[in-house]
Amino acid sequence: MIINKFAKWMLCAGLAAAAGTVEAGPIEFDFKDPKKVNNALFLLDAPLESISGTATGITGKVTFDPAKPAATKGKITLDAKTLHVDNPVMREHMLDKGWMDVAKHPKIEFVAEKFTNVKTTGTKTEAKIVGKFTVKGVTKKITVPVTLTYLKGMLAKRNRVPGDLLVLRSDFMIKRSDYNIKPGDNEEKVSDEIEIKLRVAGAAPEGK
Repeated sequence: MIINKFAKWMLCAGLAAAAGTVEAGPIEFDFKDPKKVNNALFLLDAPLESISGTATGITGKVTFDPAKPAATKGKITLDAKTLHVDNPVMREHMLDKGWMDVAKHPKIEFVAEKFTNVKTTGTKTEAKIVGKFTVKGVTKKITVPVTLTYLKGMLAKRNRVPGDLLVLRSDFMIKRSDYNIKPGDNEEKVSDEIEIKLRVAGAAPEGK
């Protein structure tokens, strides 16, 4: 009798664990950040001048499954009007029609299509993302490195609500000539190569 009861208990526990595993599945993380903590950094290191700046207008949603990180999908969008450099004249030139033309092209966007070379250690997943990157109305397929850190139950420490966090970090290079940003113009002061560093966290509140 005791053995039968123990066997039934083990069966119920196994079914409950299996159900919990099924329920876990993919989690949608929202990268909209009213606190403007999420940011992108950019650097153009030309022979005569080095230009660096930031952007904070980041939104987007990423679906991440801790059990299947290679299946990650999503999109990150940056509000081009939030591109900022400290020099006000330089900032005005950067945003105007000749350079970024943000009035006509208000969004910079990366759409993830496929993850490759996926390696997960603990809470951290390193991979290459193949996706479409759009700047100034020009879309190119690029491959960039990414590190995803899944922080279960840590949203309360950031936003004071229960839930999970997904931190995304990526460093990569593009060329302004590839995106029709004044190609070949003034390269001794404005480098053709643009180094981009993305540091963003997405939130998945409980019950949503």
